[in-house]
Amino acid sequence: MKLTAVLFILFPTFLIAQNPIKEAKKFQKETNKHFSDKEKSPLKETNRESFKKLDFFDIDAAYAVQAKLEWFNEDSVFKMKTTTARLAEYKRAGLIHFTFEGKDLELVFYQSVKSVANPIYIDHYFLPFTDNTNGGNSYGGGRYIDLIIEDKSTETRVNFNLAYNPYCAYNDKYSCPIVPSENYIDVEINAGVKAPADH
Repeated sequence: MKLTAVLFILFPTFLIAQNPIKEAKKFQKETNKHFSDKEKSPLKETNRESFKKLDFFDIDAAYAVQAKLEWFNEDSVFKMKTTTARLAEYKRAGLIHFTFEGKDLELVFYQSVKSVANPIYIDHYFLPFTDNTNGGNSYGGGRYIDLIIEDKSTETRVNFNLAYNPYCAYNDKYSCPIVPSENYIDVEINAGVKAPADH
């Protein structure tokens, strides 16, 4: 049976504002702990016993960027394709504008329709992206970042050191959103989780 991927793992990392380096170290520690947990790990059963840790890019503060937010005025709910026949309902919440390596870049951030309906997750947003490392050092299907943004904030920090792979990169029983083509950025994001060894 296909299982829906959990996008918000809710590591403590996302709940505590802190130095981006410390934030990334905590993220790596908590991610490895999650993958080591035999009850919660997304890994296939055959890979759980031998798992030691994920392969991460070196943590680099340059990949924690300050960004300006542009909120969309209209609700633009659409059905995002996934790695299975399932269509996931998301709202295009707004644009993240930032500069990296001298390039002005932008990414759309999304919100699950289920999150909108739940007060606990009302400030939780989904930032999937692809870049020029995909298919090489990072997973070919792109990566995700979870964001917590207060309502109508004008700025946020995007820490690419927190980028993680969709669960379907490790186990095809999961149904994972496919990164929309509008969220490709023409740079190399050498930060976050690297591609699994068998990809």
